[in-house]
Amino acid sequence: MIGTGYVGLVSGACFSDFGHSVVCVDKDAGKIDRLHQNIMPIYEPGLDTLVASNVKAGRLSFTTDLAEGVKDADAVFIAVGTPSRRGDGHADLSYVYAAAEEIAAALTKPAVIVTKSTVPVGTGDEVERIIARIAPDKGITVVSNPEFLREGAAIEDFKRPDRVVVGVEDEASAEVMREIYRPLSLNQAAPVLFVGRRTSELIKYAANAFLAVKITFINEIADLCEQVGADVQQVARGIGMDNRIGPKFLHAGPGYGGSCFPKDTLALMKTAADNDTPVRIVEATVQVNDARKRAMGRKVIKAMGGDVRDKKIALLGLTFKPNTDDMRDAPSISIVQALEDAGAKVHAYDPEGEEQARPLLPNVTFCTGPYEAAEGADALVIVTEWDEFRALDLKRMKTILNQPLLVDLRNIYPPQLARDAGLEIVSVGKPAQAMTQPQGELAGSAA
Repeated sequence: MIGTGYVGLVSGACFSDFGHSVVCVDKDAGKIDRLHQNIMPIYEPGLDTLVASNVKAGRLSFTTDLAEGVKDADAVFIAVGTPSRRGDGHADLSYVYAAAEEIAAALTKPAVIVTKSTVPVGTGDEVERIIARIAPDKGITVVSNPEFLREGAAIEDFKRPDRVVVGVEDEASAEVMREIYRPLSLNQAAPVLFVGRRTSELIKYAANAFLAVKITFINEIADLCEQVGADVQQVARGIGMDNRIGPKFLHAGPGYGGSCFPKDTLALMKTAADNDTPVRIVEATVQVNDARKRAMGRKVIKAMGGDVRDKKIALLGLTFKPNTDDMRDAPSISIVQALEDAGAKVHAYDPEGEEQARPLLPNVTFCTGPYEAAEGADALVIVTEWDEFRALDLKRMKTILNQPLLVDLRNIYPPQLARDAGLEIVSVGKPAQAMTQPQGELAGSAA
C-alpha cells in the first residue's frame, strides 16, 4: 500500500484484518515512526486498535523503503494524494505517476498495480504507459479500484461496503482482485462489480458528484422552506420515503466540505470541459455550495439583529462532519471568516478538530468544552453535529449565555424544545414559528 493517508492506512489495516500480508509505504519518515508507536496520523474511530492488533499478528508493517515494501507483492495499491491543482481544479496526478515509476522499477515479478487514489478518467492508461516505458517485460498490469469510504465510518464501510468497483482490462488481473476481496463474501457483503478501467474511474467521480448535488438540492429547498413556512426536515422525510430518491444525504445544513466532494466535483468539471461535455448541474452545485457556506455566517449575523461588532459568538463543531479531524473545505472556515469580517469575536470547541483548525482560524479562541465556549456568548451556533452536542443542557445554556440565542445549523434540536428551555432558536429550513405538538412529534421522529 503506497501512501499512509486516509485511504491507504484504512485500506491497509482492513486488508490485513482479512488475513492478507500488507506493507504500508510512505516517504514521510516521521509518519512511519509514529505509526510504529501506534500513533495515527488521522482521527478515525477504531483505527488505532485495528492497526495495533494486525501489527501484533505480523500481518501489517510500515516502511519508508518502497523497493523493500513491494518486493514479492502480488498487488501494489497506489493510495497517494490527488489534490486539486492550482488554476484549473484538475487533480494533481504527479504523486500517482511518481509512485507508478518507482513501483515499476522496483517490482521483481509479475504483479497488479491498483490505483486506489481518486483519479480522472484515463489515468490508468497513463500508468500503463509509464510501466511499458520502465518495465515492459515484467508482466505488470494496471487496475482501477476506487474507494468509497466515509470519514468517521471508514472501517465499517470497507468491511461491509455497498459495492466494490474494480476496473480491469484482462482476466488475470480480475482473478487477483477476486482473491483479494474474497473475504468480503464471508460477511455476505455486496458484490464486487467488475467493469472497464475507464468506467471504474468515472464511477467514483459520478458518485461523489451526485451526492454533492443531492446535498445542495436539499439546502436550496431549505431556503425555500424558510420563505414559505414549510419544514425542510419533513420535506426531506416526505421525499426520502420514495425509494427512487432515498433518505440519505437529504439533511439540510451549512454545505458540504471535506477531502472528497469539493475536490472531486472540480476534477469532474475539468474532465467534462476537456471533452466538450460540460456538466452544468455539477457546476451549479459547486457555485451554490461555495456561496452557502458564507451565507451561513450572514444567517448568524441576521439572527443577532444585523450587528455583531465586538460581540462574542460560540461555535460548536469545526470539522466538516463529526467523527473526523478533517478541516478541509469545512463550512466553519467560511462562517468564521464572515463573522470575524463583521467584527465578532469567535470562541469555538471541537472534540477532535482543534489541532487542524488552529492554523486555519488563527483569531479564534479555542475552548475545552461546549459550556466553556458558551459562557457569556451573545449567540451559540451549532456547526457540526458531534454526538456530544445532541443532548446539551439547554436550560444551563440559557443561564450562561449573555443572550439566549441558539443558531442550529444542523437542525439537531426541535424548535419547541429550545423554546421550552428559554432559548430563541434559529434553524435551517424551518418556519419562523413552528407548530406546537405535531411539529415536535414529527421533528423527533425524523431526527
